[in-house]
Amino acid sequence: MSTTTENAELLENIKADVLYHFGLSTADFDFKRAFGDVKFVLCGGSAGRMLKVAEQVAKELKLNLPFGTQFKNLSKSDRYVLYKTGPVLCVNHGIGEGSCLIMLHEITKLLKHAQVESPLFFRLGTSGGIGVEPGTVVISTGGVNGLLSPYFETRRLGKSVRYDASLDEQLAEDLLAVCRQLKIKHTAGLTMGNNDFYEEQGRCDGALCSFTEAEREEFLHAAHKIGVRNFEMECCCFASFCKRAGIRAAVVCVTLLNRFEGDQLNQPKSVYQEYEMHPCQIVITLIKQILQVS
Repeated sequence: MSTTTENAELLENIKADVLYHFGLSTADFDFKRAFGDVKFVLCGGSAGRMLKVAEQVAKELKLNLPFGTQFKNLSKSDRYVLYKTGPVLCVNHGIGEGSCLIMLHEITKLLKHAQVESPLFFRLGTSGGIGVEPGTVVISTGGVNGLLSPYFETRRLGKSVRYDASLDEQLAEDLLAVCRQLKIKHTAGLTMGNNDFYEEQGRCDGALCSFTEAEREEFLHAAHKIGVRNFEMECCCFASFCKRAGIRAAVVCVTLLNRFEGDQLNQPKSVYQEYEMHPCQIVITLIKQILQVS
């Protein structure tokens, strides 16, 4: 199945499609030549982290790069970074649903213009754990919103709409098998995608707080009871977009703390940096298995 969009017919009538936030246009860029061999898209919030991911992909896939090679950011805008490492695109999506959706729209169109067939999308990230130890990788079975519903809810032309936020079950099973193989601390569960880091995630340590600590505890336990194992900010929009576009997708996030024990991130930076690469290690191992790279 090709990369699809619900808007394919209208897009065909655009003479020059401008991917504004990446600074690329079909008028002067050969998408098929540059990206036609892409099979995987790895995305995460941080621009710096995605460069590290691209470097690790090149190392693990044993790409023959000349000594001293530096990765070129193919994005012509300062909004996002875009690295290509063999059949893998590495792109950051910033923080929150709006920034993530812009990336998803434009990368999906980029792949369509490149005539890419059946890409796999992976979101790699950090998160707050719900009843799991720091450093645990959560393989998401699906997303829920701040109302504990399995949907991404948004507005379209003055109306509220909602979309299914489920993820590819087989891809999740494959990732869990890799976790067991690598002996990385992991769990499977729902991921709550909130469009805020503080109040919407039930944090009491922001500049404003509209609830009590007792209400916070009640909310966290209600989320845990239905199977939520981590909170982040993009899962619902990422899952629902990929579902609508016919793209198989997975969300792989490491937990930096257990929210039952507090809201503050207080471990050494070196510990977090080590944790951050665990999702990358898991996904790259799966990619190597798919590509049959030893």
